[in-house]
Amino acid sequence: MHDEHQNSPLYAKIEKTLAAEIAAHVLPCGSRLPAEDSLIARFQVSRTTVRKAIENLVARGLVEIRRGKGTFVTEPKITQELNQLSGFVEDMVALGRHPTARLLDKRPVPATKEVAQHLDVMLGAQVYCIKRVRLVDGVAMSFDETYLPVDIGEKIASNDLEAEPIFELLEDKYDLPLVEAQYQLEAVTADEQVALALEIEVGSPIFLIERTSYTEGHRPVDYEKLYYRGDLIRFSTRLSRRSRLQK
Repeated sequence: MHDEHQNSPLYAKIEKTLAAEIAAHVLPCGSRLPAEDSLIARFQVSRTTVRKAIENLVARGLVEIRRGKGTFVTEPKITQELNQLSGFVEDMVALGRHPTARLLDKRPVPATKEVAQHLDVMLGAQVYCIKRVRLVDGVAMSFDETYLPVDIGEKIASNDLEAEPIFELLEDKYDLPLVEAQYQLEAVTADEQVALALEIEVGSPIFLIERTSYTEGHRPVDYEKLYYRGDLIRFSTRLSRRSRLQK
């Protein structure tokens, strides 16, 4: 009887073995793959062969390479619904996940044309910029750029932004209820800033959500550019059929 597996390339045998261990949860989601040297010793093959097997597992979405940390078994994608205005922490808690944040920068900056348009301020006017990495169960999920009118931003920035969600601060501490938001979602690739923040390769697929949130009187108080890892999340919504006039 012909044994197809026996005659397959060495890298394919390693790929198949590791894929089976991932499927059987011998290598559970989020766990780190053994180091290259360990795999070389285990399978008695060259470094090139091991790397080819891992490349194939990456291409299949079974593992991911985190720069400076190693290769990890990927988590199943999180499904986030886009059917109401809610913050990252609210969404992740609702899904039973543990959200955290890492503050990268906070400072007043002059409004670019894009920011000025969304916050309804003059071009070059001072706005407050906050940059954070949002993590789920310890894994970097999104890189957020938040722009606020400078007076509001200075108040928000005086709080612990790694522990306190901006939406909650706006509504509960500063009496700015969020009434509605404008969303725009597109597929982009990670530039150097986003890739470094999310510990992924430059050019990796990213969801970019631009969200402008409004308080009462249709006053914009929060403009965000949210860069989500395309390999870890998907978005879901429910649409109603537009009514058609009877002919």
